Amino acid sequence: MTTILQPAPRAHEAASAVPRWRAVVWDDPVNLMTYVTAVFREYFGYSTARAEELMMRVHTRGRATVSTGVRERIEADVMAMHSYGLRATLEEDEG
Repeated sequence: MTTILQPAPRAHEAASAVPRWRAVVWDDPVNLMTYVTAVFREYFGYSTARAEELMMRVHTRGRATVSTGVRERIEADVMAMHSYGLRATLEEDEG
């Protein structure tokens, strides 16, 4: 009887088997920067510094990734951002 050994999957290969997603918040001409910061603090629980950093990315670059994870969780985050009046989209995380 011959035994064929299969190599164990590497950690990065196992992790890539489950697609990851990201919630992206987009800049808009309506919401104040202080409001966007407050939303990030309230919903995601980010520190003031982290929330302000993300808000500045939205303001200066036009968008910021605010969360990453499995699709269902990120869909909930995008819907929550919509409920706060923010423009947000779901994107597949390729990196």
